[in-house]
Amino acid sequence: MYVDEKSSSLASDRGGKKYYFCSTNCKLQFEKPENEINSLRTALLISWPLTAVVAILTYILHLGYGNYAMLVLASIVQFYAGQRFYAGILDAVKNRSANMDTLIAIGTSAAWAYSTVVTILPYVFPAGGVYFDTSTIIISLILTGTYMQRIAESRASTAVSALIALQPKNAHRMQGSKVIDIPIEQIKEGDILLVKPGEKIPTDSIVIEGESSVDESMITGESMPLIKRAGDKAIGGTISATGSLKIKAAKVGEDTTLAQIIKIVQDAASSKVPMQKLADRIASYFVPIVVLVGIGASLLWYFVGGVGFNVAILIFVSVLIIACPCALGIATPAALLVSSGSAAKQGILVKSGESLQKASRVNVLVLDKTGTLTKGKPEVTDIITVAGYKEKDVLRFAATAEMNSEHVIGKAILAKANKSGIKTGFPKKFTYKQGSGITAVDKNGTRITVGNRDMFSKEEIAVVEKQLNKLESYGKTTLTVGADGKAIGLIALSDVLKEDSKKAIGSFKNAGYDIWLITGDNERVANAVAKQLDIGNVISHAKPIDKMDKIAQLQKEGKVVAMVGDGINDAPALTKADVGIAIGAGTDVALQAGSIVLIKNSIYDAFVALQLGKRTMGKIRQNLFWAFAYNIILIPIAAGALIPVFTVSIYNFLPLLAAFAMAFSSVTVVSNSLLLGRFKV
Repeated sequence: MYVDEKSSSLASDRGGKKYYFCSTNCKLQFEKPENEINSLRTALLISWPLTAVVAILTYILHLGYGNYAMLVLASIVQFYAGQRFYAGILDAVKNRSANMDTLIAIGTSAAWAYSTVVTILPYVFPAGGVYFDTSTIIISLILTGTYMQRIAESRASTAVSALIALQPKNAHRMQGSKVIDIPIEQIKEGDILLVKPGEKIPTDSIVIEGESSVDESMITGESMPLIKRAGDKAIGGTISATGSLKIKAAKVGEDTTLAQIIKIVQDAASSKVPMQKLADRIASYFVPIVVLVGIGASLLWYFVGGVGFNVAILIFVSVLIIACPCALGIATPAALLVSSGSAAKQGILVKSGESLQKASRVNVLVLDKTGTLTKGKPEVTDIITVAGYKEKDVLRFAATAEMNSEHVIGKAILAKANKSGIKTGFPKKFTYKQGSGITAVDKNGTRITVGNRDMFSKEEIAVVEKQLNKLESYGKTTLTVGADGKAIGLIALSDVLKEDSKKAIGSFKNAGYDIWLITGDNERVANAVAKQLDIGNVISHAKPIDKMDKIAQLQKEGKVVAMVGDGINDAPALTKADVGIAIGAGTDVALQAGSIVLIKNSIYDAFVALQLGKRTMGKIRQNLFWAFAYNIILIPIAAGALIPVFTVSIYNFLPLLAAFAMAFSSVTVVSNSLLLGRFKV
């Protein structure tokens, strides 16, 4: 229900954020859902047996003092099992608003009060029958529906519960030669911790000793375990599967990756989207209107339609019960809860419900290149040989020359040599020429040259000129390798595409998105990447302000823009876009600027996130349609539209059907939302 934060007296803090509620029951469900479920279970264990006895006394056993027995039993159901509805009315008065409990309490109280007067003072309504069965069955049905709804909601929140369960309870802190077990809350930044095989890593940390295969699937969704060695980062909550690790705590408490994920999922599940705010506001006016409709319909049929007072009471009760907008109140929260949990399980963090609503309307995608579509670091892609040399010879000479290099290109050549099983030794002599390359002498006395054109004579370069120009035309950084004054081959490197980039771009194009590649890299490299991915819109040499300006231009044209990036220079564009999608391996600045974060560093997950947004908003629309259509169709029936066809006898069962339908609609909305838990593109 809509809550006016200025007047609401019911609030709760979570993660530094304040939440407001229309009733104590809603607040209890938010703070302690397990207590709310237990309370409902107890109420049901009392209400249904008593309701069954009342039904038997009404329809089977017609005892002389049956009305008095039913009065006692119905009163217990009304004021003990149904006490939550009266508490809801008090909350509504305090908050100066009407809530769903108002309709239920007024409706069942009317049936109970009328029946009580008939029982104690029969001469007031001589022709009147009692409707204790109506009030008790309605309360029992509504409690049953609420209980089923809470169970369904608890299933929906399993993603958050599973994340919370990942947090280990204890850690092994090293103090000198001793190892002391401490609660996880006592870990301080800089503490040295021991992680044994099969144990969870207690907090975000840096490995300082040991080696282990670490299962990160519960955090990143990555199916294959990763080898962690000294210097590698380890995520708290992941499992060290095969070896022991000595780690240094880098982040603790609420700063850890897992804690941030939990907070983001909880905030997204409890946030409101514009569509929900409208529905909540409509519901806040809906309740008093329904009460007036119920009163008006019962008075109209009593004075104009000539029905008895007892039927007029039942018309009033039916309108209030059948119009109770429970389904309307949970239509959006249920979908957001399941959706944000489903996204988290797939390594996608959605920071707010509004992000999902905007994601559902995106039609233009702006992409950064480095670290987004590409891996963000160079790799050896081609080795060309001349003069009868083999690839391994060219790679071995180049790796030997680069042994002392700290340059990313040198590291890429060494990585390729290691991967190819080539053993290299340190050179005897080593000279680095800024901006040109390296000369070195290996252990056999061979003079090695690795670098650009400036390192070689025109005659030497002429041998590889054709291949060199071809590789450079593809946007690759190409080095010439020489031995004893001869050019023996070429090594080409480039920032290669991520494994899933082609799949992702193909999926975006098939779905009809307009794609722009905007990068700070040079035109040749940008065009080469665009050609590989079949992207037609390319802007190179782009500064951060250029990316923002282009996004603003697209927005002025009426486009809804999503920006995907990972670097500090992407943060302004991520903020400017309607939906900012930050790659999880990027900078902290980019992650903070993004409204959606991709933990797995996979560009394809951006497509998954946008499709999830569409599916979620589709479910919300279905839920709201169901809730509104249900009320629009059934309120006229409850108000007496079918009396001319079926006579007043329809009210022998209509209030009960109203209670069942109200409960069924709430469960239907939650069940429909639960289907999002199975979402896959």
